[in-house]
Amino acid sequence: MSTNKSSRFTPIIIAVSIVVGILIGTFYTKHYSGSRLGIINSSSNKLNALLRIIDDQYVDTVNMEELVENAMPQILAELDPHSKYIPAKDLEAANSELEGSFSGIGIQFRIQNDTIHVNSVIKGGPSEKVGLMPGDQIIRVNDTLFVGKKVTNDVAMSKLKGKKGTEVKLTIKRFGEKKLLSYTIVRGDIPVTSIYAAYMISKNIGYVYINKFGRTTHVELLSALALLSQHNCQGLIIDLRGNTGGFMEAAIRMVNEFLPEGKLIVYTEGRKYPRTEEFANGTGSCQKMPIVVLVDEGSASASEIFSGAIQDNDRGMIIGRRTFGKGLVQQPIEFSDGSAIRLTIARYYTPSGRCIQRPYVNGNDEDYEMDWLNRYDHGEFFSKDSVKLDKRLRYSTGLGRPVYGGGGIMPDIFVPQDTIGSTSYYTSVMTKGLDILFGYKYTDQNRNNLKQFKDANSLVNYLRSQNLVEQFVRYADSNGVKRRNLLIQISHKLIEKRLYGRIIDSMLGQEEYIKFINKSDNTVLKAVEVLQNGQAFPNAPAKPKISKKKR
Repeated sequence: MSTNKSSRFTPIIIAVSIVVGILIGTFYTKHYSGSRLGIINSSSNKLNALLRIIDDQYVDTVNMEELVENAMPQILAELDPHSKYIPAKDLEAANSELEGSFSGIGIQFRIQNDTIHVNSVIKGGPSEKVGLMPGDQIIRVNDTLFVGKKVTNDVAMSKLKGKKGTEVKLTIKRFGEKKLLSYTIVRGDIPVTSIYAAYMISKNIGYVYINKFGRTTHVELLSALALLSQHNCQGLIIDLRGNTGGFMEAAIRMVNEFLPEGKLIVYTEGRKYPRTEEFANGTGSCQKMPIVVLVDEGSASASEIFSGAIQDNDRGMIIGRRTFGKGLVQQPIEFSDGSAIRLTIARYYTPSGRCIQRPYVNGNDEDYEMDWLNRYDHGEFFSKDSVKLDKRLRYSTGLGRPVYGGGGIMPDIFVPQDTIGSTSYYTSVMTKGLDILFGYKYTDQNRNNLKQFKDANSLVNYLRSQNLVEQFVRYADSNGVKRRNLLIQISHKLIEKRLYGRIIDSMLGQEEYIKFINKSDNTVLKAVEVLQNGQAFPNAPAKPKISKKKR
């Protein structure tokens, strides 16, 4: 009897099970599909299914969060070289350089011999207010010993940075002091500047070095231009060498300062993003000032937007070497856990219509990663004729000058990399970073004597009497690079210049260091020459002469 009853209800049980299964399936499909920004959508249910299967059935316990974290960068790497995933722990550091400020104690430091050494103290910052000094060694943080192999850059940053208003206690070892010193520092907002130098390089020519295109860079540029105008600036050098980019909006606002109203600055276009154009609005403060822009293989992205707009509008001369070649636009998208992606959503184009993005293959493209080395091996850094330009991607500036897309911005005036005095000995000691280590050591040991010098010229005059190269050679010998007298003689000036530069940077800061380096920089000297000769504004190419046939 019971058997008959159970068999009678079997179809009902099966039907209910099917309905419940459909409802559960519908719930999970809706729950995990979401928008196209989620991991799962209608075209990628395999990923969701795979994660669920691993979590449910894999032989060992799996940290699913860690598995997803490791998978994210791999997925984005299959798209293009510049889409990337930023874990939550790294996002603040990734943004701080461009945002214009972060919260911390206000020092720049290095880790040497498993100890934190203070390189410089930011003016007006919390550390300067309590008396921290360059050369100080941080021995303890909050009464915990902080030396040894466990001290890394990431660990040090996590200990020293923190929320505004919080305290950190440091125990300091200072050269010349027998006792350890103790400081309690209240963390505060630390400004991040992106213009490292702004000064008059000659009687009427100004020079501005821009390291990044950050949130505050345009405001910094306006301040620099105002400062230079007070010194009768009649021509300007904008140095973008080594500037890897930043915010496109910053580059647009900055180049607007130099273009007349109505000139196209840049336009962007992508599969889901219609063409968007940016034009100069005519409010720029330097629309008629002669300008020269310096670039090299390290100039990328926003730097190429700036220099491309100047070049295509025939507004000034571009001097140096071919730029990096990044013409992809990344959109930052944050997740609820504090992580983020920077997803390529469009390409940008210079006013002439060229996209300067160099070729790449989706996925792990070794050739793209090694492009600098390939350029070097091919001789591009030393000869303009070695530069490979795709002649099929020929465009014209407003005056009809030819420019080319598909691989960076080729300067109007090429200046090769200076190799005079370079030897295998010089390369060896610089590759090992011995000039940096020696510079720090010398500065720390002689800081009390060196601090009397307030500018690069007076400091260099003193250093010339110290026989620094010989001291350095002995230091290098004790660190594994044997003395090579003939090669040292050939490279003597180069070594001397590097050592002077390291000490100037440590004692006087970046601007004085840049002033010193620029005095013998061939690219800077060429820019000064162009401005002094009134050649900053490009000329239209000469029209070919048409020969008349004799009759």
